[in-house]
Amino acid sequence: MSKEPARAPMTWRYCGDQLKLWRARAGVSREALAEEANYDAEYVKSMEQGRRRPTLRMLQIADQVCRAHGLLESAHEYLKPEKCHKRSTEFMGLEADAIALYWYETLLIPGLLQTEEYARELMSKPFPPVDDETVEARVEFRLQRQERLKDEPSALFSFVMYEAALRTQVGGAELMWRQLDRLLELQRLRNVSIQILPIGRAPYQALSGPVVLLETTEHETYAYSAAQGASTLQSEPSDVSELVHLYGMIRMQALGVEDSDAYIRKVAKDL
Repeated sequence: MSKEPARAPMTWRYCGDQLKLWRARAGVSREALAEEANYDAEYVKSMEQGRRRPTLRMLQIADQVCRAHGLLESAHEYLKPEKCHKRSTEFMGLEADAIALYWYETLLIPGLLQTEEYARELMSKPFPPVDDETVEARVEFRLQRQERLKDEPSALFSFVMYEAALRTQVGGAELMWRQLDRLLELQRLRNVSIQILPIGRAPYQALSGPVVLLETTEHETYAYSAAQGASTLQSEPSDVSELVHLYGMIRMQALGVEDSDAYIRKVAKDL
């Protein structure tokens, strides 16, 4: 499966179509435009087909090369996520190219750190129920998302987990032991940090739920949070800034990486 979203937002598709039309009108080949923007031609094709979000650089270069007089570059503002809406699909698309991701989780292991059996256990018992094919597709997609941890060492991943996430029994003690061992394995990656927030050190604000922050290649920061039946992707700077500060406060209360490693081992022994 591709790590691009299965159903791209309409704004991506419309902007990609405009990009293709302006390029064709100017008589510029996709390869020439890609070379000018220092992108791969297939990457440009993905943007034209709406499978990837057209980047600001792509729009700026295309605007100049195709003589669009600012019409393409101005589309960038409308490609930003809605401030508060159901946006899990768009979040996955942004996550695929993020240069930094900061994830705080309260009750479950973050999806990017889950073992296959942990993920399958969660996804096989959703509400409402789904068929086996859907479960397998979701598990495969989650595992594919995890490939970025090792395949792109320049991307930074910071995870903070409330202690309850380590102790929530998903699939039994043996499965959880293997899951905690997986955390210790990923902790050794240079671009991954995992910190534990012990129950006794958690500020009250940390109990309100998980939050994910991501930084794009264009250094834009978005905040994503999911709850029962809804998810929000926020782009409003003031709202995002508030969550950035919240994450920073939670991270300061969490154990350091080495102490967190020891804490994970302690919890594993208690299983």
